[in-house]
Amino acid sequence: MKIAMVCYPTHGGSGVVATELGMCLAGRGHDVHFISYSAPFRLRGFHEHVFYHEVDVSAYPLFKYPPYDLSLAAKIMEVADDYTLDIVHAHYAIPHAISAYLARQMLRGRGPKIITTLHGTDITLVGKDASFKAAVKFSIEESDGVTAVSRYLAERTLREFAVERDIRVVHNFVDVERFSPRAPHCIREHFAPKGERILMHASNFRGVKRLSDTVEILARVRQKVPARLLLVGEGPDRQASHEIAVKLGVHDDVVYLGTQDSIENLLGCADVFLLPSSEESFGLAALEAMSCGTPVIATNIGGLPEVVTHGQDGFLYPVGDVESMAAAAIDLLNDQEKLAAMRQAARRKAEDHFRQEQIVPQYEEYYQEVMDRQ
Repeated sequence: MKIAMVCYPTHGGSGVVATELGMCLAGRGHDVHFISYSAPFRLRGFHEHVFYHEVDVSAYPLFKYPPYDLSLAAKIMEVADDYTLDIVHAHYAIPHAISAYLARQMLRGRGPKIITTLHGTDITLVGKDASFKAAVKFSIEESDGVTAVSRYLAERTLREFAVERDIRVVHNFVDVERFSPRAPHCIREHFAPKGERILMHASNFRGVKRLSDTVEILARVRQKVPARLLLVGEGPDRQASHEIAVKLGVHDDVVYLGTQDSIENLLGCADVFLLPSSEESFGLAALEAMSCGTPVIATNIGGLPEVVTHGQDGFLYPVGDVESMAAAAIDLLNDQEKLAAMRQAARRKAEDHFRQEQIVPQYEEYYQEVMDRQ
């Protein structure tokens, strides 16, 4: 097949999944065309059957804001026409699915099939905005196929947008060879020179990730166990988390690593991965940590219970319950046998249920199913 991946190129889960999916499909012999305003960060090196098309956004002075959605639609139309695309896979309803729909209209209906994957914030945040809700609903209804990354997200979309159509659940996936306990990892002594235990969190540092909760968890853990907290990412809540670390007296034990392209080399260094989010439609960061054999302590919201099984391969607690999260971390860090068993269970969950070899064929089958429809 000839498939376009329309996605954000950044470090968020949707861009990661779109890029990994595209590279896997190319490895299986399909031609994959990435369309975005810059090359996706995980699109490293040369890949056979992979093409990248950059969206040029006009800076015409009449426009107060550059019209990215129109520029994107024009680029999708161009690529679809030049390469006779079969599928445009839009990751996010807005603006990607809307732009794909407009591109097909400009092609007078002779364009490719449109499949939209809902990743979370397009429903839980953008979709809540009254000015966008109708557009999100329209893009879902006008797509030829729709997938969601969790049962939770599919059910929430059907309920809140009152759409009458099938939404196929295709979970996110992980490359268990790259994200592996056996992969080359960071040197622990660089981050924990006195043998401290290592807690880790990775995200875009936005409000829903509750970054400050990770600092509060560290402060409680350090009362019982010497530990340090590695924070991977960048975002608006960085400064607030630093201020809380200073207030709690743990700022010297919080290490800000910034955005990291090769996070698989860090995850295996951690003893525990923290994800205390207030919204999480799947939890790709949790899955990647588990694949590296790192247990996850997270919130029991959204799609996380579809990834983490409480008490087996991680722990789930209510949003804001930093006391219970810290107690669970202390318990694990003080019991090496229990920690080792949970590491193995976390790795086994990733291998048994979320490896890319299991999930990517589900997308291939869905593409074919949609293309076969009249």
